[in-house]
Amino acid sequence: MKLLYFAHLRTKIGTAEEQLDLPPGIGDVAALLEFLKGRGPKFADALGNRKAVRVAVNQTYVGWDHPLKPGDEVAIFPPVTGG
Repeated sequence: MKLLYFAHLRTKIGTAEEQLDLPPGIGDVAALLEFLKGRGPKFADALGNRKAVRVAVNQTYVGWDHPLKPGDEVAIFPPVTGG
């Protein structure tokens, strides 16, 4: 799967994108975020507050219970406001 990080999340994590094999037992967005938080302090800091994180899978906004499959593109970003 392709992971994309945007805005201050990209800065905190230190990369804009990465390829990741979907780990066994990771079936939805919430489980993926928990897995990523366990990858180290940068990830834990960037993804620790769910209220400050939004996710799109294959360019569609999704909820925490959205299922994942190998080959998905997962974009992780802060909430966006318009004006």
